[in-house]
Amino acid sequence: MESINGGGDSTREMTAARVSLLDSFGGCGISAMATATRIDRKELSRRISMPQYLRLAMRRAMRSKDVAAADTTAGLLEGEEKAGVEAPLVVFINSKSGGRRGPELKQRLVQLMGEEQVFDLKEVKPDEFVQYGLGSLEQLAANGDQCAKETREKIRVVVAGGDGTVGWLLGSLGELNKQGREPIPPVSVIPLGTGNDLSRSFGWGGSFPLAWKSAVKRSIHRASNGPICRLDSWQVLITMPAGGVLKLPYSLKSTEECTLDKGLVTQDPLPEKVNCFGGVFYNYFSIGMDAQVAYGFHHLRNERPYLAQGPIANKLIYSGYSCTQGWFFTPCVSTPGLRGLNNITRIHIKRVGSAEWEQIRVPSNVRSIVCLNLHNYASGRHPWGNLSPEYLEKRGFVEANADDGLLEIFGLKHGWHATFVMVELISAKHIAQAAAIRFEVRGGDWTQSFMQMDGEPWKQPLDQEFSTYVEIKRVPHRSLMIRGE
Repeated sequence: MESINGGGDSTREMTAARVSLLDSFGGCGISAMATATRIDRKELSRRISMPQYLRLAMRRAMRSKDVAAADTTAGLLEGEEKAGVEAPLVVFINSKSGGRRGPELKQRLVQLMGEEQVFDLKEVKPDEFVQYGLGSLEQLAANGDQCAKETREKIRVVVAGGDGTVGWLLGSLGELNKQGREPIPPVSVIPLGTGNDLSRSFGWGGSFPLAWKSAVKRSIHRASNGPICRLDSWQVLITMPAGGVLKLPYSLKSTEECTLDKGLVTQDPLPEKVNCFGGVFYNYFSIGMDAQVAYGFHHLRNERPYLAQGPIANKLIYSGYSCTQGWFFTPCVSTPGLRGLNNITRIHIKRVGSAEWEQIRVPSNVRSIVCLNLHNYASGRHPWGNLSPEYLEKRGFVEANADDGLLEIFGLKHGWHATFVMVELISAKHIAQAAAIRFEVRGGDWTQSFMQMDGEPWKQPLDQEFSTYVEIKRVPHRSLMIRGE
């Protein structure tokens, strides 16, 4: 077992576990109540609201899918005073997150800032907001509207949903970089999902206390003036032999870009025909048993939606389901060729500051490999651990941060090992830190593997003759997040 701090100090390990527990309570609103300060509702509403003609211009442009519609709307409201804006906000709500509690939150937000600035993801998609909503402000600004120009420069986005919803928004906003449409609006979070690791990593807590109306005002107030920080995002390219049937998760899209890094020559020839899929993640990518459990849980929840009554119910069902998938007992009952990922996987990495690819050993007892970008994982746990300076130097690691251009690669051996890691009594199996990663996976005794990105799992078909490649590289432009505390 590897120690979290490199020195085996059990007191520090127990303290870390207690801190994690307190953080969970804090996410339920206890810490927020303790530090509550009175926020004037009318003053907050004034600060975050946009002029009505701009709100209607954005709404019209998104509905008609035409930025030119903004000029028509602006002309209809020429008599309105175009006052300056202070801290304009828009909110996206995933009404399916958090046990379907989104509608209640939407109603409170509409009362605070008006319905034109609150978007339900069932009706308005993030890419529509980026292309037409922000595009309408840019169109008006180009025509000399100073208020629209100021609004476009200052606008911030609040996401009410889980990590998947936040990633969806960040991915859409990332298109602005490719199109040269700066500045990029920063994002804050109202956590309504199950894990909420993105939310935790930037100080927005592990869950949202809907029982206290003042929590809405505090979150919106902090979103309007909180400091901005950066977040790495990672591009994934999957190249697989043609013919395999892959049911794509939302996070992956078919792509014609099938070029692997030419700096690393494949050891075996590629098939004549391949299929390629691409996507972006912000928290983690994993392969192995943890993804298999997540895949089964998602299918169970889709087949029986009445089970999804909130984050606590989801976690209880997830824990029980993992016991039925062999996460705890497969090493005792399966054939050796089906146990460890080392039987089917090769890993090459680029270390920090190096342009050369290096093959690293896959530990024989590891059944799940995780590439982690954030400090938080699996509902606020810290599997990489709080490593001491001596341990970091010994292993050639650096302190992990969300914007350091590195992924932490660690392994989980089985369910019992994962359990002790998640309660932070021990750390995960440290494998490497990397600026780029390539997985090569070939079937052998395996006909399929399981993978997941930011909580979206899928079943990956494997070929016995040709390898499947998963290449991970950092996206050149970092996303912008608003820090909650």
